[in-house]
Amino acid sequence: MSTVTTIATARGPAATDSLADLVVLDKASPVPLYFQVAQQLEAAVEGGKLPPGTRLDNEIELADQLGVSRPTMRRAMEFLVDKGLIVRRRGVGTRVVQSRVRRPLELTSLYDDLKNAGQEPTTTVLSNTIEPATAAVAEALGLAEGTPVVVVVRLRSARNQPLARMCNYLPAALLEISTEALESQGLYQLIRAAGVRLHAATQVIGARNATAAEARLLEESRGAAVLTMERVAYDDHGTAVEYGTHIYAATRYSFQLSLLTG
Repeated sequence: MSTVTTIATARGPAATDSLADLVVLDKASPVPLYFQVAQQLEAAVEGGKLPPGTRLDNEIELADQLGVSRPTMRRAMEFLVDKGLIVRRRGVGTRVVQSRVRRPLELTSLYDDLKNAGQEPTTTVLSNTIEPATAAVAEALGLAEGTPVVVVVRLRSARNQPLARMCNYLPAALLEISTEALESQGLYQLIRAAGVRLHAATQVIGARNATAAEARLLEESRGAAVLTMERVAYDDHGTAVEYGTHIYAATRYSFQLSLLTG
């Protein structure tokens, strides 16, 4: 006998619909389960079936109710958090927030940002190979370990100064990328030109000290601070199409974020 977890709201003890009433999964579909969950919950929020103030149960209970794994449910919830549809606060839980009017946000690369700022970027391709995916790369891209992936390592500079060393991984079946094209265009330009529609990304920003080799490459002193960024980009079907691990010279580069109060 299965149990159904209800969705409690700020206006009463329980909503009239359970999560299972709002989300119907097709496990035979090529669309990842987390993306199916996220899309249907987003539609429920936009359609008023999950009004502002609705409190959602924890990930374990929600995963059990839908018959998906906890990592799948966590990924769906993170997708909704990134889109500003839900917020998670300690001691309060997860709640639906007021739906915002949003315009499409185009994912940009460092190449795009430098071009838009009027700085002509230059690129040195350090390597462009096809290799079997390591465990970490396979997990990021949702592939089986050992699947062939394109591995591109580049040094991006502006005004004759190195700014970043970028390492990107893409499924080898997605597209072929020549070294010549990488030297003259941004990676995301090439991905879009291949007919892939970039839709969303998850990104983690950090900092650490450069290794001796990294410092030499970026023309920094040994042990200098570098900013780090890991990003997984997804297409409009929710499939991971690119995983990047980049370092930036902290003396010449910074990240600017726009924050909204909740």
